[in-house]
Amino acid sequence: MSEKRRDNKGRILRTGESQRKNGMYEFRYTDANKTRRAIYDMDLVRLRKKEDEIKVMQHDGIDYAGGAITVIQLLERYIRIKRGVRYNTTTGYMFVMSVIQKEAFGQRIIRDIKISDAKEWFIKLFEDGYSYSTIASIRGVIKPAFQMAYNDDIIRRNPFEFRLDVIPNNTQKRVALTRRQQEQFLEFVKNDEHFCRYLDEIKILLGTGMRISEFCGLTISNLDFDRRRIRVDHQLVRSREGKRYIEKTKTECGCRYIPMSDEVYECFLNILSKRKKQKKEIMIDGYAGFILLDKNGNPKVAMHIQKVVQRLCEKYNEENIIPLPRITPHVFRHTFCTNMADAGMDLKSLQYLMGHSDASVTLNVYTHNSYEKAEESMAQIVTFGGKKQAESKVIRFG
Repeated sequence: MSEKRRDNKGRILRTGESQRKNGMYEFRYTDANKTRRAIYDMDLVRLRKKEDEIKVMQHDGIDYAGGAITVIQLLERYIRIKRGVRYNTTTGYMFVMSVIQKEAFGQRIIRDIKISDAKEWFIKLFEDGYSYSTIASIRGVIKPAFQMAYNDDIIRRNPFEFRLDVIPNNTQKRVALTRRQQEQFLEFVKNDEHFCRYLDEIKILLGTGMRISEFCGLTISNLDFDRRRIRVDHQLVRSREGKRYIEKTKTECGCRYIPMSDEVYECFLNILSKRKKQKKEIMIDGYAGFILLDKNGNPKVAMHIQKVVQRLCEKYNEENIIPLPRITPHVFRHTFCTNMADAGMDLKSLQYLMGHSDASVTLNVYTHNSYEKAEESMAQIVTFGGKKQAESKVIRFG
């Protein structure tokens, strides 16, 4: 009968355990994928606690090999199994990977990460200069990756399952233009010798609330002048390499009809009357007859209009004492939504026009109230109450 192996203190070693000359203990085992693994510790008691954890996890069906992968490896796996994602989503994945690959946190073993670790990492990113919105984007990728590991029984808890309130929210809120600002801006565009050519496009964005890529994707067949409505069912996007392609609307609810106001109706007619006749219409993923064309006859993309609006806003603020807030095509979308809400449109109708899948987005993000609006609303209530009181009979006491 062979003599049992012992450590340098005379303690009997279990199967798989060994001790090196420098005193380090090692435990070797085969994981669920039939891969040989090893764990180490200078203390035999601590090593055996780790062994017990492995046995518990193996008993519970948890793949310890999966639990031992790094954050980077987890993200690579998560991204690898995602299929059919949009170009912008893929670009977002690559950005998050580029950030985490530079971080020591990316080399952490996922099963060892606690909620406090995740919070401390977000605080570090913020102190390193990353904005709240950027960190929120990183969280938007890493949280579901860890959720995948949790769902696969690789980890026992998602350490990113917490509200992002550990860092201050320094994002600039999108502010809708007031009625006065809209009038001043449109009048400025109208009277500008160069930028007046873009007046119809700006009015359409303000009068429909379309996303800029939805507007760029419109074709002549999307306009129903008889019924005065616009069919929105796709968007035109351009990749970083400059390739134009068609994408579905941002959400399933993005497919919708938008009524044409009289002003929007006239603007579309103006654009089509000025649109140069094409020898051959450019075809993109089965779509042709795009309404908005650049000087080369190519369909416009979001960047074209974004740059025009940026230059317009800069020029306006240079020539006027009272400046306008930062304006983007998306601000026009906010402004449309707020205008409709202020006019009394019901929430579900507004949600449909905006193409939102969740009414809370319409309610909490895209409508903006102000003190003046609150004052006006309160005045209506107080006036109504006073009128009712005046009409009621006087109640005498005593």
